[in-house]
Parts: sequence; C-alpha cells; structure tokens
Amino acid sequence: MPADPADCEKAAAGLAPRWVAWRVLQAVAAGAFADAALERELRSAALPPLDRALATDLAYGAIRQRRLLDAWIDSQARVPAHAQPPQLRWLLHVGLQQLLFSERVPAAAAVSTCVELAKRHGFARLAPVVNGVLRGVLRRRSAPAILEAAPADRGAALPPPWQGLEVPADPAASLALRHSLPDWIAAALLEWLPPQRAEAFAAAANAPTGLDLRVNTQRTTREELQIALSAAGLQAQAVAEAPQALALAPRCGHPRALPGFEEGFWCVQDRRAQAIVPLLDPLPGHRVLDACAAPGGKTTQIAACLAGEGELWAVDRSAARLRRVRANAERLGSSAIGILAADATQLTDLQPQWRGHFDRILIDAPCSGLGTLARHADARWRITPSAVEELVLLQSRLLEAMEALLAAGGRLVYATCTVHPRENSERVAAFLASRPQWSLLQERQWWPGEGAGDGFYAALLQGPGSGEGWGR
Repeated sequence: MPADPADCEKAAAGLAPRWVAWRVLQAVAAGAFADAALERELRSAALPPLDRALATDLAYGAIRQRRLLDAWIDSQARVPAHAQPPQLRWLLHVGLQQLLFSERVPAAAAVSTCVELAKRHGFARLAPVVNGVLRGVLRRRSAPAILEAAPADRGAALPPPWQGLEVPADPAASLALRHSLPDWIAAALLEWLPPQRAEAFAAAANAPTGLDLRVNTQRTTREELQIALSAAGLQAQAVAEAPQALALAPRCGHPRALPGFEEGFWCVQDRRAQAIVPLLDPLPGHRVLDACAAPGGKTTQIAACLAGEGELWAVDRSAARLRRVRANAERLGSSAIGILAADATQLTDLQPQWRGHFDRILIDAPCSGLGTLARHADARWRITPSAVEELVLLQSRLLEAMEALLAAGGRLVYATCTVHPRENSERVAAFLASRPQWSLLQERQWWPGEGAGDGFYAALLQGPGSGEGWGR
C-alpha cells in the first residue's frame, strides 16, 4: 500500500523531531551514551518545546524498547532486524515506537513521516520497505482478535505493545520480549523476585521518569520552592518519605531552565538517593569522607549536615567529574569541602595521615546501575554479567580500603544504585564474614516498581571501638 501523497505533505512539518530521534538512535548504536547524544542533537536542532519533548520520548523510548521493536521487524520484514541496513533499522524503530506506544501521534503521521525521512536522507529506494513494515504492523495490530485481547482495564486505546507477536511460553523469555530486556536480566529478576514483583520491576524500567529535587534548606524551604515552581506552571509534589524532596512530572523541561537553579535552591537527586546520607548521620564536628563523590549530590547533602563544622573530603578518581562536584557545591553554597582526585582504593598509601581519621565514610560505589534502567535508556544494553563481576572486585577493594581509614567506632555506609545481590548484600556479607568486630546496623534494598523512585541499596556498618571523641 503506497503512502498517501497528502500524508507525505503533512508529514514535512513533523520531520524535525523524528529526524533528531533517528540521529540519536544511530549515535547510540555507534557507541554514544543516550543522554549525551540527545543533548547534542537537540542543541543542534533548536526545536520548540513540544518537538523537543516528542524527540526525547521517541529516542529514549525506542532505545529502551529495542528488543521488542526488533521482534516486530522480524515478524514483518523478509530480512531480520539485525541484518537490516542499520540506518533503516533505526528509522523503523522511530516509526514503531510511535505506532506501539503513542496515543497522541496518529498512525498515518507515524508512517508518513518515516517514509518521508527515508526519501529525504538517501533511502528513497527503501521507502517502500519502511511503508510496508509499518503498515503491516498496523494491520496486525488492528486485527479484531488483537483488540479483543487487550485488557479492559488498561484505560488506554492501545493494546499491549507485544500483542500480535508470538510470545514465548518460558517465563524469562516472555518477560524479556514483552519488556525489552536482555535475557540475563529477565532471568535474574525471576530468580530474585516472585513473578508479580519481577513484572512490576520490568514495567517500571520502561516508564518515563520524572525529576526529584532535593531542596537546599540553607537557601529556601520546600514550601517556598513549591510555590515558585507552581507559579512557573510546574506541578511539584512534596515527597512524604523524603522531607527535603519535591517530585516533578516527566517532561518538565531541562533542569537548568527551572526556577531556582541558578540561585542554588535545589539539586537533582532521586528520593531514594536522598535517604542514604541520613543513614550515615553526619553531625557537626565529624570528619567525613565521601569516597566516590562525583557528581556531588550526596557530598553537598553531607556538607549541609555538617553546617560548616568538621571536615569533609570528596574523593573521585575522575578529575573531570570532580569539577562537577565543585560546580554543584559552589551553586548550592556548600562550603569547606576538600576535593581530591585519587583512586579511593589507594588512599592509605596516598594519604597515610588519614588512617583511623574519619568518623563517617560513604562508599557510593560504582555499580551496574540496574536500579536506574528507566533513567538511563541505554544502560540495559551496555551492562553484562562479566562487567558485573568486574564491578564486584572493585566494590570489594573499596570496602577493604576504607577499613583502615575509619576511626574507632566510626560508621560506614556502603551504597549502590543497583539491585544485584552480588553487588549489594553479598558484598557486605563477604566483608563482614572475616570481621566479627564489625556490626551491620541496618540494610535496605529499594526496588523499582515498588513505589516511586529508582532502585538503591544501602548498608550501615559500624567499625570496632567505642567511638569516643566524636564531634571534635
């Protein structure tokens, strides 16, 4: 069925955001990180706000849903998705993302814009393939049996995006296809969680994310910031479980453009990340080490707790990332933060005077980030089981290195933004197994899909000794 010429004329007005999304998909396939690629393309295109939002939704959505979108291509095209010319594959993803997930984009517009993009950017001979695959999916999705199979309580006109595909009977394979996950992650979720919770996690990993702010109470109050955001047309909800947090809905705009950014009234920090520093409980007068500090959200949170009394060191092995710590601290008015570019596992050699020095140590450890899949669209395709094992070794070395730096009776928080037991509870258990004088005071695992917020882990440990002399 050829594309309607009238549809093609209408499509020209909507090409820019689809072009940006297509460019982002190509860049990510070539190795770029999704957020950096999108920011670069949006800066180049200078789109109006609604088009920016559409480009963002299409790019991030198609990256997350890569596996499911490939399955639809496989069901319709003579050539499987992985063997398609890469640019054609990603253009089809842009179209399929609209057909399967967008209730606001008319199907005709989704098809015609992709056909027009193919014609305008060197793929005119493949435009019929684009048209045929997308319209074939539309026909399959419009079959009465498919529409009747959609749950009546979905509250949406679209059936589930996998309806019309042959879904495997195996639970892990089914979860992987329906929610576009790598096989190993789907299998691991069903190993760690009962099916209903695994399903909730997988759904949350594909949901658009809002923005949590941590209010800088040294400069404003949560109520005052909420009023300022409301005056700018933004709905900011107070977060009950995080006394300094406000939650903004998805598509709230670039953080730097929001009220109060330049004034340092807030910083971006997930509500569950905000719960880590209270576990550490830094008090005025304490000596505190943030061993993996960049980009500085928790560093500045600690600084606020110290209120200018005590000592705070932010350490990270990336000097470039530490510049972000310094910039965040300056914007928020956080003072008296020592900044050191160094490998935290080598601190006993680099800073021998720090042995037994710190009352509080935070290890916000490098991790697989499996708790933040929704926030980082391409993360699921980058992380591998072998990479997890490499991280486990680093995490163990960090825990061991911090042992010598903790003062008698001091407290250490080990935290990650992952849900993998190898990186979390098993790391802490292995550390404690040969240290009977250490205590596990508290342990928390937050899961995506169980309330709002990302997935985090935190363990509060106490070292041996009385801890006398705290509050110097």
